[in-house]
This record gives sequence, structure tokens and C-alpha cells, in this order.
Amino acid sequence: MRRLLVVTVAQAVAITAVLVGAAVGALLLWPGDPLKSLAPDSHQDFAGTPPVPVVIAALVAAVALAGGLSLGIAALMADRRATRLAHFLATLGERAERLGPGDPRPVPLRSGIEEIDRLDAALARGSQQGAKRLASERDFAADASHQLRTPLTALLMRLEEIATTDDLEVVEEEATIAIGQVERLSRVVDDLMSRTRSGTETNPAVSLDSVLASLQREWQPAFAGARRSIHVSGERGLGVRATPTALAQILTTLLENSLMHGRGTVEIAARRAGPSVVIEVADEGDGVPAAIAPHIFERSVSSSGSGLGLSLARDLAEAAGGRLELVRATPPLFAVFLSASAV
Repeated sequence: MRRLLVVTVAQAVAITAVLVGAAVGALLLWPGDPLKSLAPDSHQDFAGTPPVPVVIAALVAAVALAGGLSLGIAALMADRRATRLAHFLATLGERAERLGPGDPRPVPLRSGIEEIDRLDAALARGSQQGAKRLASERDFAADASHQLRTPLTALLMRLEEIATTDDLEVVEEEATIAIGQVERLSRVVDDLMSRTRSGTETNPAVSLDSVLASLQREWQPAFAGARRSIHVSGERGLGVRATPTALAQILTTLLENSLMHGRGTVEIAARRAGPSVVIEVADEGDGVPAAIAPHIFERSVSSSGSGLGLSLARDLAEAAGGRLELVRATPPLFAVFLSASAV
């Protein structure tokens, strides 16, 4: 802005100097003696030269004429610059008002005015950051809904089992499992909140055996009700780098998908592979359709349901420094790769 004003003033001064110089030059280059034509003969001195006041008046008139022209031109230039500046400021105001509804990043103004271009760039950055925060909040809400739905469903199943039996031993067993599921639900909420506050996750060492045993106890009744079973095999005593909640959620997603879409026994096998631990989950079902397989981990891509499960599971695996892959489509075989750790 300051630069624009300095340029405008400099141009006005330059125009004034040019017009004054032109007026003086015209007097000097006038054919004959221009001063004699400025006054009648009665006002000339004995040598035929106009008196000094007349000469001064002529020079003042020339300078005044040049100054008037230069001021007019400067005013016109200033008006055009002000109109251009007002246009850019109005455009910036409109863009700022559209930031609230989540308007995508507009095309840069490129006004040539440093201050306005910087302000436009700042608005564009703010728009991008706002859009990212909004998308992050939407993803968090969807992820939280999915992560909470599974333990709530399992808890409801336990309570229904308790409500339909008179066997105190069964009631005690189901109540113990239900308490564990409530504790797991609490950990899920704490984990979600910690991710929201910090934006990063720490990955402690966790016993794979304990997580698999807990999930087998939790899901075995549901699979038994479908005349199916869960079989865990492989190396024992393995540890991985991940939060217990994230690891349980990844495997829960795979078990839930198998219960909904698969058939037969679910095989969970754990093995060491160099610096990593590989957890494979497979069943005897038809597997993943060929059209969906390349996009199975994309958000909102699913053969049924919310479409968030596998996408979220892969995000959790990557947050733990690992990955989740579809190794084989038919029959389905998923593999979770996580860093090995001593427990």
C-alpha cells in the first residue's frame, strides 16, 4: 500500500516537472522574441522589452497551467488507483465472508500490491487449514461412531445373555465379560480423546497373546451362535508396538467382517518375520469381490455396512507404524504387520 502511494506521488511529480519543463521550453523555443508578444507596445520599455512584472506574470501563468494539468492528471491517476484498490479490497471481503461456509480455496488475486497479495495468501492458508480441520472433525466423528459401535453391540449381547438365563454361573461369567467390555469401551473413549488432544499416538509394547485371548473370549459366543469358531495358532509370547486399544480395534474389525461376510472357521495365526510380527486372519468364505478388492481400504467402499471399518483399521495400523493388507481375496486373508517388541 505504501509503495502504491509513493509510486502515485512520484508519477504526479514527474508529470508536473515534464509539463513545467515543456512550458519553459516552449517559451525558449518560441520564434522571434516571445517576451515581446506577451505585452502590447505601450507596455514595453525603451529597449522594446516587456517590463519585468509582465514577464513574471507570463512565467507564473505558464507554471500554473502546467501545474493545473499535472494536478488533473494526478487526480485521474489517483482515482483509477483508488478504484482498483477498492475492487481488490471488496474481493478480499467477499472471500473472507465465504470462509465460514467452507468455500474452497479461491484463485489467487495477483493484484501486484504487496500488502493485498499477502493478505490474500493469508486468507487462502486460513481457508485450507479450516477445511482440513473440518474434514478431520468429520473423520473423527465417523471413526468414533464406528469404534464405539462394536463394543456397545458386544456389551448388549452379553446383557441379553444375562437376562435370558437363570444359571448363576453363566450370569457370573457373562457379567465378568461384560465388565471387561465396559472397561474396553472406556479405553476406546480415552484413546480417541488422547488422539484428538495430541494429534499423535505413542505406541507402547503390548502382549499379542493377551489381546488375542481377550478377543477370542469376547467373540467366541457370537461365532458359536453362527455355528462357527475362532482358532488361534502360531508363535506365542510375541510383543508388538501398538496401543492395546488400537490393536484390539484392528483385529475386531477383521473378526466382525468375517462374522458378517465369511464362512467356516476363522484362523488367526501370528508369526515373527524379521523385525516385524505378522498377524494373519483368514476364513473359508467367498472372499472379497474382484471389483472391490483394489479399493477395499478406501473410506466408504464396502460390500455392505458403513464402509468405515477397514479404512479405520488401516489408519490405526499405520498410526502404530505398521500396515494392514489384503494378502488374498479368495478365500480372504488379511495380514497385519507391526513392529516386534519385547514384552
